[in-house]
Amino acid sequence: MRSGFVSLIGRPNAGKSTLLNRLVGEKLAIVSPRPQTTRTRITGIKNRRDAQIVFVDTPGLHTGGGRLGALMLETAQRAVEDVDVVGLVVDAAAKSDAVGETLRLVLEPLRTYRGPVFCLLNKADLVSPKARMLPLIERARDAYPFREILPTSAVDGTNCDRLVDRIVDVLPEHPAYFPPDVTTDQPETFYIAEVVREKIFQFTHEEVPYASAVQVEDVTERTAPPCLVIRATVFVEHASQRGILIGRGGTMLKRVGTAARRDLETFFGIKVYLELVVQVRHNWRKDERALRELGFMLMS
Repeated sequence: MRSGFVSLIGRPNAGKSTLLNRLVGEKLAIVSPRPQTTRTRITGIKNRRDAQIVFVDTPGLHTGGGRLGALMLETAQRAVEDVDVVGLVVDAAAKSDAVGETLRLVLEPLRTYRGPVFCLLNKADLVSPKARMLPLIERARDAYPFREILPTSAVDGTNCDRLVDRIVDVLPEHPAYFPPDVTTDQPETFYIAEVVREKIFQFTHEEVPYASAVQVEDVTERTAPPCLVIRATVFVEHASQRGILIGRGGTMLKRVGTAARRDLETFFGIKVYLELVVQVRHNWRKDERALRELGFMLMS
């Protein structure tokens, strides 16, 4: 039996969360075409008869400011500590100069790392002709002594099974860290909050999604009839953002809630009643206390 921890690191919007979902075989991390969607470490567990791989998805490495941005960057940088393998996810469909900047930034946390590192040239399905990948492979080979450089795609599964096999080959012999039926170590409330936040990203624009944080207040399971009753609060920073998120006559909040409820019913396999309220918490992204209460502070 081989078991170990694998960090997926990279720039924002490189497709780390989508790749995590594909590798684990279940949607655990929210997905959005907008960058910097992931704010915290999200763990997904891939179970095989001969191995257990604990994948860790991380916020994109970036140079943004603000207290929340600094926490996201520190979370991503610390993701290479105490792991057995690192997967460096690069957007292969980006322009060449962007790929170069990506390698420069994301390789910095690896300077003192001594474990195997895979370079994953992600979004390979968007690269045509495939010969365009060759200069990227050469550039990656010159930048760092990767264990292997693999074109990957979470959309069509390119090399995903191969990647899992290669990772298992380098994992240490160790009993499984989690029971075989577990796919994440995050509590259900974390997943609920992430699903709601994903729908906010989907339906609202500009600063509203980034200024939103979701806190699950209560989850009650009822038996007659079988259902989950969930109450959650969405915090925004300004009254104008609250107005946009609620919408005229509550239409936007209803749209967000309906879409989130459908995903939650699929995930839990039971009827879900979801109650959302929106409150203003001024400048919560700069407030240490608010960040701690909303779960963004790093554990020492």
